[in-house]
Amino acid sequence: MKKVGNHNSISRKLFFSIALMLSISFTSFAQEAIPAVDAAAPDAAAPSQGADPVKGKELFSANCAACHKLDAKATGPMLRGIAAKYDASWLHKWVRNSSELIKSGDAQAVKVYEENNKAVMSAFPQLTDGDIDNIIAYTSEPKAEAPAAATATEAVPGTASSDSGVSNNIILGALSLVMLILVVMLFLVNKVLSKVAKANGIEVAPKTPTTPIWKAFARNQFLVLVSAVFLLLASAYFVYGFLMQIGVDQDYAPIQPIHYSHRIHAGSNGISCKYCHSSARVSKHSGIPSLNVCMNCHKSIGEVSDTTATPEYSKAFYDAEIQKLYKAVGWDATNQKYTGKTEPVKWIRIHNLPSFVYFNHSQHVNVAGIECQTCHGPVQEYEIQKQFAPLTMGWCINCHRKTEVKMEGNEYYTKIHEQLSKKYGVDKLTAAQMGGLECGKCHY
Repeated sequence: MKKVGNHNSISRKLFFSIALMLSISFTSFAQEAIPAVDAAAPDAAAPSQGADPVKGKELFSANCAACHKLDAKATGPMLRGIAAKYDASWLHKWVRNSSELIKSGDAQAVKVYEENNKAVMSAFPQLTDGDIDNIIAYTSEPKAEAPAAATATEAVPGTASSDSGVSNNIILGALSLVMLILVVMLFLVNKVLSKVAKANGIEVAPKTPTTPIWKAFARNQFLVLVSAVFLLLASAYFVYGFLMQIGVDQDYAPIQPIHYSHRIHAGSNGISCKYCHSSARVSKHSGIPSLNVCMNCHKSIGEVSDTTATPEYSKAFYDAEIQKLYKAVGWDATNQKYTGKTEPVKWIRIHNLPSFVYFNHSQHVNVAGIECQTCHGPVQEYEIQKQFAPLTMGWCINCHRKTEVKMEGNEYYTKIHEQLSKKYGVDKLTAAQMGGLECGKCHY
């Protein structure tokens, strides 16, 4: 009997491949990271006996937070550990009526008054001794430690922190190995069949030469013509689409030199857009707010609350951005005064219309009564401001065609509105019917 192939060789290779796959699987399981055990946090110092620091925090937020911080100087001194510096009975008198204590000539009261730029503290006669003790207990709590850095198992993908990730990796590896084994087996089978054919004197019929497909295509003039026309039309379509996007910067969101979160200001705090961009009501341009507008609030707000932070932006990040503002305006937060050393902030412009386009903010904001979000999107949700609309000619024309003119309290349009509404047979005119499509309205 003739041997047609070495079957033992194929079996050995197959068993070797399976063993290799199992070893990779066991290695993957063995490399699963053991979850790190968090170190026990140090016990916080107990509050003063008989006082409630939780209630003290509420009272501090309601009465003291406008001028005081626990760990930094504001309008008043920092208050962390204030009980260790002054007698409790003196603190009670100071909180109830600091001005009266200063007028009495109390040396300690006069010293505190002069150290804090002679800023007058509000009197709080409504606070009881228990309330003041609760506030003191809150200020006596030790400062919370910064959260520990993320462990290695949290930073490395594909570890035991994500069971689905491990399973997927093993499955993909096993499938790849199976495919490789199949390819090897097909190659071996083809080799064995070739040996069998050769041993039995079987000759494989040679392949009949055929015309290459590209030659057949080139000889067919009709197909060549149709393909050429199709390619020309497709190229013209894509070239036209590309050229029409030149100068369109929709979703453009540059990184500014000082991070400004519209989500915090316009969203969480509900600050009106026109408080900062006040010139939008009376001018062609909305304008970039002066840093003095920022300092109207941030003179007393040197850090954000813990609830402001997000997974992407930490409290420390926001506090550092406020420090950039202080540096730009020359504000000394420690001594609560301006140093006179300022630095310009090079803001990056986001919305930029061509020079031949006329757009007036006051006409749209005051006369038309359009909300800022119509053109600028839901800015109250933006962490980083971006260009919401394409600001193309077509986009503006479509808005004029569908936006009705507001007549309530707008006597300027009364007469012309009556005449044109009869002409067009409508109750309310759109901006387009009032001349909003005339070339001279936007181009000059």
